[in-house]
Amino acid sequence: MAALQIANLKKSFGGLPAINDVSLEVAAGERRLIIGPNGAGKTTFFNLVTGDLARDAGSIRLLGKEVSRLAPHRRAHLGLARTYQIITLFPKDSLEHNVALSLLGVSKARWNSFASLRRYSFYESARQVLAQVGLEALAKRPLAEVPYGDQRRVEIAMALAQRPRLLLLDEPLAGLSREERVAVKSLIAAIPRDVTVVMIEHDMDTALDMAERITVLHYGRVIVEGTRAEVVADPRTREVYLGH
Repeated sequence: MAALQIANLKKSFGGLPAINDVSLEVAAGERRLIIGPNGAGKTTFFNLVTGDLARDAGSIRLLGKEVSRLAPHRRAHLGLARTYQIITLFPKDSLEHNVALSLLGVSKARWNSFASLRRYSFYESARQVLAQVGLEALAKRPLAEVPYGDQRRVEIAMALAQRPRLLLLDEPLAGLSREERVAVKSLIAAIPRDVTVVMIEHDMDTALDMAERITVLHYGRVIVEGTRAEVVADPRTREVYLGH
């Protein structure tokens, strides 16, 4: 069963197509990279998959289930998690509190105060996943006091804490130093194979070795798809993305 199946997906803004008849399939356990120049529709595509945007037409199937009409939290309950191009965390709160908050969206427990975070062992789960990403020692530190690269790791930890079956990473390497990129790439490489990973990355050279198959978007359309070697060798990729 495919982890993600997209058929004839369309989305326009003010009459201008942002996603224009996109179809693709991602196998369970696959590492898929989605690349393209600025304005290609990459983040819009993610927003349609998660339900943050409503599609105009087309079908979205997650782990065999049609989810096109489901709200974002319903898709999360089915095993979908994501990170964002711009970090969306709480800088004054501790790392463990940020991760614990991420569990509220997928928990079936009822809660009416932040005290519920402790009642349902969310902090214990948060510390476990922070250990998984190498940040357990910083669990009590305010997010604003840790380096940007560690903040990226916290965001990935928040997604992993939800125990996803499909993880969408939106430019997880953006704004990182060389050393931070190495750390985050190692973290992504260590994600278990029972989690399917689809990643958007603008820096093609950096991301190429992180994917098994690559999809190239341009003006909201899939123009090339294949293995790393096939995509790099395709003249359409060089024309729209590499500039030669």
